[in-house]
Amino acid sequence: MLNRFLNLSFILFVSIGIHAQSPYKNIPLPKITGNQFNFEPCEPSIVIDPLNENHILAGAILDLVYESYDGGKTWKVNQIKSEKHGVYGDPTLISSPFGDLFYLHLGDPSHQGWKGKRLLESIVIQRILPSKESESIQFTDGVAIGTNPPKDQDKQWACTSRDGKFVYVTWTEFDAYESKSPRDHSKILFSAGNREGECFSKPILLSDVMGGCMDDDETTEGAVPAAGLLNQVYVAWAHQENIYFNKSLDNGRTWLKKSRVIQQIPGGWNQEIVGVYRANGMPVLVSDIGKSKHAGNLYLCWSDSRANDVNVYVSVSSDEGETWGEPVKVNQDAGGSEQFFPWIAVDQITGNLYVVYYDRRNYVDAKTDVYLSTSTDGGKTWSDERISEASFTPSTYYFLGDYNNISAHNGTVRPIWTVMDAQGRTQVVTALIQK
Repeated sequence: MLNRFLNLSFILFVSIGIHAQSPYKNIPLPKITGNQFNFEPCEPSIVIDPLNENHILAGAILDLVYESYDGGKTWKVNQIKSEKHGVYGDPTLISSPFGDLFYLHLGDPSHQGWKGKRLLESIVIQRILPSKESESIQFTDGVAIGTNPPKDQDKQWACTSRDGKFVYVTWTEFDAYESKSPRDHSKILFSAGNREGECFSKPILLSDVMGGCMDDDETTEGAVPAAGLLNQVYVAWAHQENIYFNKSLDNGRTWLKKSRVIQQIPGGWNQEIVGVYRANGMPVLVSDIGKSKHAGNLYLCWSDSRANDVNVYVSVSSDEGETWGEPVKVNQDAGGSEQFFPWIAVDQITGNLYVVYYDRRNYVDAKTDVYLSTSTDGGKTWSDERISEASFTPSTYYFLGDYNNISAHNGTVRPIWTVMDAQGRTQVVTALIQK
């Protein structure tokens, strides 16, 4: 969630450095200046159209939507708008197996940001409409879900069912965002919608353990859904030093009465990273619902400080989340450096896994690279490589975002991340990777 005090008046001095040549071409996505709240792009999301690997969508705060028809080499950009529900960041892009494309974000129906009383009133889902390469990006005005004033809705993520008939959305509801009152709580909610993204169920409570509202370790946050091979829906989220899990066997209609802890996050999900205002190690849950030999596997990815420095881990379940393997460290450095902001994707054609994250193994200061780790054996072993062409040095004076993202399909891998240039401005970047 974007904090209200962030604005472009801060001056940031950063350094850009070269360490080793990346084997992959980095593509900065174009900017549009002049959104009403003057936010620079960060918190990117990306999705490859499974019907056309050259067709890729991406998003960034506050309201940017990008589209490429040549695999990410060139992009057109637009500002997504919703007259009825408003747009206020936290972009989430997903695709169904049949190429239905959706853009989710936070709502702001008063269009006033933090000055308005209705900011964070709901989660908004808009469908990206088919268009030709020469046309501007088109979208519906969207549907609001979770509306429950005066409570606040935040940190959504989504996926679709294997057959593409359902859209699953999870998020955190705050009684009052950033409230210090012990009477205010946070909780994890779920809603299912139809293929068109037009009709959603009444939100269902998934978390039996409530959190606080300060957007920190005490908050129940970071819920990510994953679909099963049949009608299953799985969800994982963070609270304090625990990762919780719940599941449904009937497309999200009913859930286990009690969520359970499946992994630990030593040090908590709100992690201290030099030069980064806020760094979270919240879990990311994905599932293999393709036809590879790993079909049915669930993969849980997060970062924590169990080894006294922050590393990225993956745990695997091959029995619908009943049991989970020991965490495997994804980054293959010798230790002593920080790896953070991970996101994982599974290629539904090959079954291969890819994790993108920031990495500082090459430096003794806050200079930061971007690495990609790959597993071809269902998460048992990993290899990694540097994919950023240049390092950057972030500062706590500027918002780097809360996450990066990655999408993979049939060997086409498109990570996306945020960098800061020498003038302190942020930009989102992808890399052209074929595996």
